Amino acid sequence: QVQLAQSGGGSVKAGGSLRLSCAISGDIDRFDCMAWIRQYPGKGREAVANTDWDGSTVYADSVKGRFTASRAWRAHYLDMTSLEPADSAMYYCAATTKMNCKTALLSADLFDYWGQGTQVTVSS
Repeated sequence: QVQLAQSGGGSVKAGGSLRLSCAISGDIDRFDCMAWIRQYPGKGREAVANTDWDGSTVYADSVKGRFTASRAWRAHYLDMTSLEPADSAMYYCAATTKMNCKTALLSADLFDYWGQGTQVTVSS
């Protein structure tokens, strides 16, 4: 059974930094696309960053220049800097084996595997 286990996150003041990690376990050769997706209370999910198998990464306009997604062997990371209160949300690691994501953010409903979520809270 393939699992994505998230760690990191927490509370920080505006301007601070946090790192989210997503560890992959189980019988899977590779994910074609891995993503970080966030959800605000009572609202839909928003794609933050997609990282393709070859390392190509696409970011939402709202986080460009502040967030960096990266992949390593059986892991996915999101380094968040210059955090703003608007970044406060539940963050999810997600992955799919069905399509690449070299040039565009994929919709959240295209991902088959999900982490458990981790809360990020940024205070002003």
